Amino acid sequence: MEYKGIDYLRNKLSNRRSRVNMRYKQYAMKWQDLDPGVTIPLEIKSKYRSVLGWCAKGVDSLADRLVFRDFDNDDFEVNEIFRANNPDVFFDSAVLSALIGSCSFVYISKADGQIRLQVIEASNATGIIDPITNLLTEGYAVLKRDDYGHPILEAYFLPGLTQFIDHGNDVTNITNPTNHPLLVPIIHRPDAVRPFGRSRITRAGMYYQRYAKRTLERADITAEFYSFPQKYVLGTSQDSEPMDSWKATVSSMLEFTKDSDGDKPVVGQFTTSSMTPFTEQLKTAAAGFAGEMGLTMDDLGFVSDNPSSVEAIKASHENLRLAGRKAQRSLGSGFLNVAYLAACLRDDFSYERKEFVKTVPKWEPLFEADANMLSLIGDGAIKLNQAIPGFMDKETIREITGVKGSDSAPIETGDDNG
Repeated sequence: MEYKGIDYLRNKLSNRRSRVNMRYKQYAMKWQDLDPGVTIPLEIKSKYRSVLGWCAKGVDSLADRLVFRDFDNDDFEVNEIFRANNPDVFFDSAVLSALIGSCSFVYISKADGQIRLQVIEASNATGIIDPITNLLTEGYAVLKRDDYGHPILEAYFLPGLTQFIDHGNDVTNITNPTNHPLLVPIIHRPDAVRPFGRSRITRAGMYYQRYAKRTLERADITAEFYSFPQKYVLGTSQDSEPMDSWKATVSSMLEFTKDSDGDKPVVGQFTTSSMTPFTEQLKTAAAGFAGEMGLTMDDLGFVSDNPSSVEAIKASHENLRLAGRKAQRSLGSGFLNVAYLAACLRDDFSYERKEFVKTVPKWEPLFEADANMLSLIGDGAIKLNQAIPGFMDKETIREITGVKGSDSAPIETGDDNG
């Protein structure tokens, strides 16, 4: 096989790194948008910079529901490998990085007989993907950078070799018995056009957040005039002393005397701007963002009067549930590839990938069941088992509810005469 080479992969990572870093800044609420407004001076806008975390909310709302459980039919005991690598942190980190950057990478290594798994974000790794297996044919990762973002430790992954380039020291080569690069992509929503997936932070989502931020900035500036409306005085004498504008603004009592001709000035106030249009604009942006991310207005802080039940929440989050199921399928395939190569590296033997077909990734339900839902599921399980004995067992119930029952308690099928 002819390889692209490390220089090609360096350029490929350099070309895409800025896009990934931009989305990480969107998630961290540190991205400064270019404001196309023409009515407010730049020096005024800079004092009223708004910060909004809708993109972070859109990512976290899905990432927090994607809880990986374990592998079923674990004939190769890969669950033990993940339990030794802080699974609570490892899986959450890999899922969150994949949702932000469209994919993340897992670097697999071995030290003192133990398999080590390290999550690398998409801004520091890339490769050439095999569209059949979703494994890499060759990979490249930056394992360490200096304070200025320049690579100081790189890794070039080949099927039988991992090459480490330490800037300032010699190149180190380590043989690889798995016959696959030890860099595995975890991809969110891949397709034939974009094999490395798509980010949860979409262009439409960024637009609606930028639109809402501009609205908040304009509302904040307008609030200054709303709090202290402009006043005017007509008919003052030319011989009168100039009025202190600040005193006239904050004072609760002003005195104006008549002049020698008996005339008196007229005091008035300009009509203040209403804050209602900004509120409506913000709700419009929130509705567009919620529709893009599969959320509701409640999720973005526009709380409704009546609290929702679990069933109502599930119904309103139908698009989010579908996005979660899709993410479970694509991310689960990546975790299975990690398990496959980790088992090969642990045993120093190149297993065939088809031997892992029966190993299935298991996830917790996207929505936890409450007491009412548990009761309904229990009644349904009894009726189904009466119609088809053994149709629903403990594993099936756990898949639906996420509740692990006792190992010694069978499911009650009910009385046949009832």
